[in-house]
Amino acid sequence: MKLTINGQSLTFSNRITHVDQLLHELDVKVKTVVVELNRRILTREDHNEAVLKDGDCLEIVHFVGGG
Repeated sequence: MKLTINGQSLTFSNRITHVDQLLHELDVKVKTVVVELNRRILTREDHNEAVLKDGDCLEIVHFVGGG
């Protein structure tokens, strides 16, 4: 499966079918990110329901704390 993540084209095995699986594969901490799938912002609850298809575009934005 070919996905575009933050503007970069990446290829994954077909076993990744949902956003939560993709985040796990990328070792992304769910509590510190917002995911946009094909220009739609997902809630954390949507991560395990949002189905990925070949050619999807995602933006994964990390929150960084500081002071």
